[in-house]
Amino acid sequence: MTLTDWMTQTLQAQLRPTRLTVTDESEQHRGHGGWREGGETHFRIDIVSEAFAGKSRVERHRLVNEALKGAFDRGLHALAIGAKAPGE
Repeated sequence: MTLTDWMTQTLQAQLRPTRLTVTDESEQHRGHGGWREGGETHFRIDIVSEAFAGKSRVERHRLVNEALKGAFDRGLHALAIGAKAPGE
């Protein structure tokens, strides 16, 4: 299973998003720290979930990072997060 698929399945299971996009942006970081051949090192997550309602930006990022903590063991180097509650 690719890291992209693993992150998608994990976020769907734990945060039940109404919208989720997991984008591998690794190629944009070629030659930078953490980059490696084959990609799957730098990702952007855009997620909308009821789990974020009433939470600050920091709290939302913590929820995503906690859900994906195993991804760093699988080679994730950098993660950009856009997290919103429905209606935002």
